[in-house]
Amino acid sequence: MKNAVGRDIPEYLLVNGKEVYQGKNYMDGKYLQKAAPRTRRYEAPQESKLVDSIRAALEQCGAKSGMTFSFHHHLRDGDFVVNQVMKVAIEEMGLEDITIAASSLGNAHDPIANYIEQGKVVGIQTSGIRGRMGEVVSAGKLKTPAIIRSHGGRPRAIEGGEVHIDIAFIAAPTSDCVGNCRGIGGKSNCGSMGYAMTDAKYADHVVVVTDCLVDFPNMPASVEAIDVDAVVVVDSIGNPKKIASAAARISQNPRDLMMAENVAKVIAATPWFKDGFSFQTGVGGPSLAANLFLEKYMDERGIKMGWAIGGICGPMVELLKKGKVGKVIDVQDFDLDAVNSINQTPGHYEMSASQYANPANKGAFVNKLDFVVLAALEIDTGFNVNVLTGSDGVLRGAPGGHPDTAAGSKVCIIVTPLTRGRMATVCEHVVTVTTPGDCVDVLVTDYGIAVNPLRPDLIECLDKAGIPHVTIESLKEKAYSLVGRPDDLEWEDKVVAVLEARDGTILDVVRKIKPYTLPED
Repeated sequence: MKNAVGRDIPEYLLVNGKEVYQGKNYMDGKYLQKAAPRTRRYEAPQESKLVDSIRAALEQCGAKSGMTFSFHHHLRDGDFVVNQVMKVAIEEMGLEDITIAASSLGNAHDPIANYIEQGKVVGIQTSGIRGRMGEVVSAGKLKTPAIIRSHGGRPRAIEGGEVHIDIAFIAAPTSDCVGNCRGIGGKSNCGSMGYAMTDAKYADHVVVVTDCLVDFPNMPASVEAIDVDAVVVVDSIGNPKKIASAAARISQNPRDLMMAENVAKVIAATPWFKDGFSFQTGVGGPSLAANLFLEKYMDERGIKMGWAIGGICGPMVELLKKGKVGKVIDVQDFDLDAVNSINQTPGHYEMSASQYANPANKGAFVNKLDFVVLAALEIDTGFNVNVLTGSDGVLRGAPGGHPDTAAGSKVCIIVTPLTRGRMATVCEHVVTVTTPGDCVDVLVTDYGIAVNPLRPDLIECLDKAGIPHVTIESLKEKAYSLVGRPDDLEWEDKVVAVLEARDGTILDVVRKIKPYTLPED
């Protein structure tokens, strides 16, 4: 069945009420049955929930084959906890048929690829999937299709009972003996723990894994002891120096700075750029650099940003410290400057992923967002964006909060160079649609600006401001003239991943590439 972005969705995936994507406002006003948080039991007074090992915690929580374990990725490429837990569960306890429901998975989790190939891990539900795991799933080695959800789609699915978590593992930089835990105050600080909060409320069992035990009470707690079954102390939960990636640094590339300046010009040309406006920027050199140029326009007009949200980096913290933004509300920290700021800098607050971006609650922050600036691996002439699969069709990215902020904001701006290497970034059709074109408003490239025809109001704003713009079709043709038109990828019928839109409808599928063999280790 064809969906609203023209993707062919196999009929066998449309079960249990699942529908194809029908536009960003299709689910508005419909009811979602909210699952009750996990069944409670009366607890005898406890002096401590400390257990000796991860294995002891698994056994206490009744771990068995066929279960779903959840994890969060606030330590990003520095995370150790996923591998520690899965090694104990599979290699020591002999568990099989495990599903991993993580907020995201990356290169740090390459060992999980082996468990997929062995048939021990049979399901993956995540936002990001990269590295060796992405290659193994793309090769069709996972028993069931991976399910890819945005950061807002994930808490929606958990709260609606679509994802049932048997045991949630919370990697906590600090915890007390009963499980009040925080993302600061230890040796492996990650800052916000917003992705773990929904898991803790809805999982049957919750295990806190920490490398820094602190005195009771550890307050204010990101995850509270009222939801925690066991606390395990390990040598290290991860390496916080690997939280920041190269993409999370402001670019000094003149091309990127030119694009960033044009992003700021576009924002300043709209009626929403006024005192108290709200803003989020994605992680990427040009996206982050937009902060610098936006500050200049704010100073010229004597206005301040009311609030900023999202994955937070140092540049936004600096604006907060300068008094140029009122509040920063934070679901994830992308560098150590942000990690060290949360709950320390006045006005820097933590929030859950559900509060951030869940489309099925009554007040996600993204729904009040004026501007968002995002990156892209590809964008096509329908303004559909791909941030999940490479040009070779292999899973190597993440939708993250991209679709959520694009749908909720008044103005969504994609900033990307026209080409990368020998690949056209602006193309006829993206490999995979991760953010649908009806949610994207403006494209800024190094060869020009294009406005989605669905937004004639923005076209008028740019014209009044004297900002030149072109059609996205002309940008595509320019890209092809520079690097050539790519050959179409050949696919097998086997679906290796299902990409859900943030509202739970099916936006796209990823099929196995034909032919595709795993690269050598």
